[in-house]
Amino acid sequence: MHVTGTVPPPAPAPQDIHGGPAHPGDTPDGGGRRTRRFGLPVATALVMGNIIGGGIFLLPASIAPYGTISLLAFGVLTVGAVALALVFGRLAERDPRTGGPYVYAREAFGDFAGFLAAWAYWITTWVSNAALAVAAVGYLDVLIPVGEHRWTACLAALVIQWLPALANYAGTRYVGAVQVVSTVLKLVPLVLVAVGGLFFFDAGNLGPFQASGESAMGAVSAAAAILLFSYLGVESAAVSAGEVRDARRTVGRATVIGTAGAAVVYLLGTLAVFGTVAHDRLVESGAPFSDAVNGMFGGAWGGWAVAVAALVSMTGCLNGWTLLSAQTSYAAAKDGLFPAPLARKRRGVPTVGVGVTVLLASLLTVYNYAFGTARVFETLVLVTTFTATVPYLLATAAQLFHLVSGRRDRVDRGRLARDLVVASVAAAFSLWLVAGAGYQAVYQGVLFLFGGVLVYAVMAARKQRTATGRR
Repeated sequence: MHVTGTVPPPAPAPQDIHGGPAHPGDTPDGGGRRTRRFGLPVATALVMGNIIGGGIFLLPASIAPYGTISLLAFGVLTVGAVALALVFGRLAERDPRTGGPYVYAREAFGDFAGFLAAWAYWITTWVSNAALAVAAVGYLDVLIPVGEHRWTACLAALVIQWLPALANYAGTRYVGAVQVVSTVLKLVPLVLVAVGGLFFFDAGNLGPFQASGESAMGAVSAAAAILLFSYLGVESAAVSAGEVRDARRTVGRATVIGTAGAAVVYLLGTLAVFGTVAHDRLVESGAPFSDAVNGMFGGAWGGWAVAVAALVSMTGCLNGWTLLSAQTSYAAAKDGLFPAPLARKRRGVPTVGVGVTVLLASLLTVYNYAFGTARVFETLVLVTTFTATVPYLLATAAQLFHLVSGRRDRVDRGRLARDLVVASVAAAFSLWLVAGAGYQAVYQGVLFLFGGVLVYAVMAARKQRTATGRR
């Protein structure tokens, strides 16, 4: 069998990703037991929880130097993100298997494209987990003094990573519960600030419409470069499609609802902070939501409230990203493109994949604290913003491929024009993400991808040898 030859057709609707009969509410795990599958609320929480991380708590201060024109960038980016969400929904409707972009790229272009999507996404997830845990320690230090000694901080970061991993080991039922609870808990303070800000809103705090001195287009582009990566995570439901009930319908709905919901929270929360914190103070603020809460209600408890909300937000992100990392490696391992142990599953969760993810993230965290390589660590995090766009581009390319190919079994003729427009907008959005990552990140990200080519060579050779041996 040629390695890049025929790819298995999309899984039929009545069956699950293992090829066995599906159950309306359950999916069999590796041991033959049935595990609970995600419904629309959990799938939506997975999308919103992974998009809304800890960065939102610093976002208003980050874009304040550009003035209120930066709010226009939100609008532009939201259109692109929703277009990408719609593309994932259409792809999942066609092929509702676990793996998301990996499955779509491999089904359209063969093993190598699928491997690149899985490899890039896998790197993104575990490096991002390490970054989230380190950032969470900064918020934890507001509540408990753990930052005074680097090894105490390191231990705290490791605990923050392993707790969500343990929730994953407990099974999809508990992963879903943690995701829903953490999403609700993180949204409560953000919505309170957004709604409360309407009552304390002072237009005099907004500052100039264009504060950077650049052209309007330059200011929007510069603000967009900061905001671009706030929408990473729109693919979350698609990656876990095999664990989603009625995935052909649910994934698309959850992806669009989750992305739109996150956009509303971002926009209203940022607007509330703009209107409650004076512009000159906001530009210098290290905790804009804390300043907004203190300004609205008085006192100095805003820092504590925001620290708790940020910790909950990041824990939810870690819970979701750990699952997505394991699901991606699981899907590739099932096809022989990642090591076979990563295809082991228990209670609906790829247990080996979870372990590898948290172990690699932990090692990177320890390396960061041991050698004080903050610069290297920040560079790696920036690289992940590029690697995340690789599966996005491949997925949108797969959608365009199906639409242009004209195959009746793959294209809804009545929606062809609309789907082409949406896919084109999503492709432009993905390319904009690449441009926003910067030259250094793209350069180093390509090196990460080329490293994966060597891994692919070994795995592809083993797969071909196994196939030949069977003959």
